[in-house]
Amino acid sequence: MRRKVAHPAAAVDRPLWPPRRVLVGLASLATAIALVRAGLLEQVVGSIVDRAVVNIITLILAFSALMSLVLWFLRESGHAPALKRALGWGLAGAVILAAATLRIERVSGDLVPEFRPRWAPAPDRTLPAGTTAEHTGLEAPASWSAKAGDFPRFLGPSGSAGIDGPALDPDWNARPPQRLWRQPIGAGWGGFAVCGDHAVTLEQRGDSEVLSCRSLKSGDLEWSVAVPGRHETVLGGVGPRSTPTIADGVVYATGATGWLLAVHGGSGKLLWKKDILQDAGIDVAAHQAAVTWGRAGSPLVDEKIVIVPAGGPASGGVASLLGYDTTDGTRVRTYGDEQISYVTPQRARFAGRDVIITVNESAVVAYDPADGRRIWRFDWPGHSNSDASCSQPHVIGDRRILLSKGYGVGAAVFEMQDDAGAGGEPTFRTVWQQPSLLKTKFTNVAVHDGHAYGLSDGILECVSLADGKRRWKGGRYGQGQVLRVGGLLLVQAESGEVVLVDCSPERHAVRSRMQAIEGQTWNNLCLAGNRLLVRNGEEAACYELPLVESAATLGDGRGSR
Repeated sequence: MRRKVAHPAAAVDRPLWPPRRVLVGLASLATAIALVRAGLLEQVVGSIVDRAVVNIITLILAFSALMSLVLWFLRESGHAPALKRALGWGLAGAVILAAATLRIERVSGDLVPEFRPRWAPAPDRTLPAGTTAEHTGLEAPASWSAKAGDFPRFLGPSGSAGIDGPALDPDWNARPPQRLWRQPIGAGWGGFAVCGDHAVTLEQRGDSEVLSCRSLKSGDLEWSVAVPGRHETVLGGVGPRSTPTIADGVVYATGATGWLLAVHGGSGKLLWKKDILQDAGIDVAAHQAAVTWGRAGSPLVDEKIVIVPAGGPASGGVASLLGYDTTDGTRVRTYGDEQISYVTPQRARFAGRDVIITVNESAVVAYDPADGRRIWRFDWPGHSNSDASCSQPHVIGDRRILLSKGYGVGAAVFEMQDDAGAGGEPTFRTVWQQPSLLKTKFTNVAVHDGHAYGLSDGILECVSLADGKRRWKGGRYGQGQVLRVGGLLLVQAESGEVVLVDCSPERHAVRSRMQAIEGQTWNNLCLAGNRLLVRNGEEAACYELPLVESAATLGDGRGSR
């Protein structure tokens, strides 16, 4: 149908429905969206295209299609001027109303926004504020003693996202996990650490970063220590990113804004506190521009020194790591002069000697634990304000190291050579490197029997360490986390679901699953004995996982039925 429209020169026929050229354009955009969603762009451009990039391109194409149709309707269609004005002003009003009433509360790992009314307070601001300084809270034992099965630090006792026990019963249909407690919690992306019957974590409550201790049995708050500070970005979310470390009954914790605390576990008494940025003479604004997403490295306690990432402005004055005396917080050591990433330093045995290994902004570096001197270094690309490194390295054998990350880099295994480079340090050769494998954006891999298991852009993947060949890939879990428990893999999906998968190179075999918590979950799992702790930025829960009968009867009795 066409309508004649009066014109000063002549009558012009204008269609009421889009002409063929407009329909062809819309069909082309729809086809492009379908191909992008199907993965064609990754095949053409390469592995740098992840789900976040796919979503951005989809949004651009969909917006282009919508605007093409709207512009045709307003400028070229034969509909009545009053109808055109109504549509134009209606769309403008809808955009203004949405901007005035909604805000982006958070963004998923694939850059999908979640909206909340502007008048609704952030969930962490509805919780009671933490208590500053030396609040001791509830009655607590005089001291903490380590127990078998404790989970005292980021990614477990060895910091490797893998533990050898307990022997979990994989059939959750026959013997489902029992929820012990579920409680609201302040914002943050860190995990729990456990000593005995006490679980500690970091959370954001209003304008304070809070180190809190809960009873593992009931979830009741035992004590909390708060420090003024708030880190918040649209893409990165709100709150601390690191996990506390427990050593000799003392809890060490680093906030996203740069402080370091040492707290007596049994009493909640603050032993000492350091502002890392101030102590190192680092300009806060310049540091935030260089390390955009908040400080995420957890403390490493190495004998009597607690080691934390330092950082600095891009213009200079950078320190990679700082070491503080565990007794009084005196700074005793500086390691390196490169910008930090979001990785936790770790102690390892490599090439016959003890080293402190860390992934800096654009390199992997090993330091001598005795004096902080650099032993070796090799490049690993990244920028801490864009394509950041967030995944822990894994020492493989005596001289090899596995690395992984997103942003088009993927995974690689490097091997130390006997020859030395220009600086007298040993050199490294690339055993294999695959940009399409183990694209761990801000998660980690677990290693078992010569294979690496990790969420590659949200899909679980098994890769052979010997040759870098993919054994299988399956299941969409989002940007979650993994924890190996013996021959099983606990997968924390971004949706809050926990899935139990076989650590087997043969196939992706899901054994059991449960919806542990609700909402966006980037936090790492914690398993102390058979007590599974999960959390995200709004709630935390503890589950008692079933054990195989033989393990339950031989264990310490905690949680056996």
